[in-house]
Amino acid sequence: MKKYVGLAVTLFAFAGAFAQTASPARDYSVAVLWQQHAGEYRALCFQAYSFARISLDGALKASDSTKKNCVVVDIDETVLDNSAFQGHEIKKGISFSQKDWTEWTNLAAADTVPGALSFLNYAASRQVETFYISNRESADSLGTLKNLQQFGFPFADGRHLLLKHGTSDKEPRRQALAAAYNILLLCGDNLSDFSNEFYRQGKDTKACTDKSSTWFGTKYIVLPNPMYGDWEQTIYEHKHGISEQQRSEIRLQKLKDYSR
Repeated sequence: MKKYVGLAVTLFAFAGAFAQTASPARDYSVAVLWQQHAGEYRALCFQAYSFARISLDGALKASDSTKKNCVVVDIDETVLDNSAFQGHEIKKGISFSQKDWTEWTNLAAADTVPGALSFLNYAASRQVETFYISNRESADSLGTLKNLQQFGFPFADGRHLLLKHGTSDKEPRRQALAAAYNILLLCGDNLSDFSNEFYRQGKDTKACTDKSSTWFGTKYIVLPNPMYGDWEQTIYEHKHGISEQQRSEIRLQKLKDYSR
């Protein structure tokens, strides 16, 4: 009996030590696994781009013929799948490293988001250009174009790739584009990919989403991304410089349960 009690104590101590040393970044494991393995993830992407095709056809009938037509797409988790990068970071025990991200983009190894290439090729067949408005840095430009071009994404060139310069607010880039083009629809995984109504810090994006409900599935096409996004900042109350452990503790505290 003493032998079994001793074994139980040892296992309990080991489990406790493991829990204390396990990386807080492990919190993201299920989200990354879902994106990599779930058929539901693929189904939602196909669904989004099916809505995009229907919406594009409708928008073309009502478009202003004095301007060229275009669609605007984000890149990350909208046309390129970066879940392999997120998996790499989790195994390192972190959620994000800029150095690792630049290394990843230079590899040009991201897979396509299901349905994205088919939709954009369809848009091109209707004489609709694609502009890629992304908050990737200029240092990521060559790797990004290589990644897009190797899959044959249309309009994957320097003129159609609008990366971040100074601000992560995409509205100035969208407005400059709207001066010359009819933007028929926008595709993204983050609400700020559509309008800076969702961008401003401290805004209740849930309330803004409710006010814009009729735009989703028509003008705004949303792709699923369970791994990261601007929404996390409201969870952390826009605190900067907090540790991975602190983030993990805040995530646990913010969970709703039936006792509240």
